[in-house]
Amino acid sequence: MAVDMKLEVVVLPVSDVDRAKRFYQGLGWRLDADFPGAGDFRAVQMTPPGSPCSVHFGRGVTAATPGSVQNLYLVVSDLDAARADLKAHGADVSEPFHFPGFGEKPLPGKDPDGRSYNSYATFKDPDGNGWLLQEITARLPGRGTNLDVATLTELLRDAEKHHGQYEPTAPKHHWSDWYAAYIIALEQGRSPDQAVKEATIHTEGALAKA
Repeated sequence: MAVDMKLEVVVLPVSDVDRAKRFYQGLGWRLDADFPGAGDFRAVQMTPPGSPCSVHFGRGVTAATPGSVQNLYLVVSDLDAARADLKAHGADVSEPFHFPGFGEKPLPGKDPDGRSYNSYATFKDPDGNGWLLQEITARLPGRGTNLDVATLTELLRDAEKHHGQYEPTAPKHHWSDWYAAYIIALEQGRSPDQAVKEATIHTEGALAKA
């Protein structure tokens, strides 16, 4: 059986660590750590909202030329909403474009047939490292979550604990609605407290529509 190998960090070459940190924080990315080290070494880890993979940048972490990393994919379910959010946070995002076929030149606008995987936009950080937004609304067979049994078990136990605190004062509902919303919120990078709020809003909203 193949051993799991999960891509968790991509290294970005930057010329000004604090400038890069301000830029990505301004986009709403989570600051996980800012590690000082021996001499002039420094490593910053940041994570896009909802991403299982983070980025590292700093001093002494790579010999690559600043701005040389290109076409890092950021998958989104709604390209228009993602563009609007990034632009509101100061990113210079391109207009949408799509590819009519494999290997063909891109054309302006989102895919006219609404095909998943085929609508894009781009933006760059202050050093010129390039990001590619890709809209995915339906995944190809075999693509999807990277959860394993141990991770899902831990998430379910955490959901059980927090749901137990919510249940005594909650309206009658099915626990699966709350668990699902709570776990998805955690997987999207929310804190446990935020996940509780989102799960509660989701569950009670569903009850109101019933």
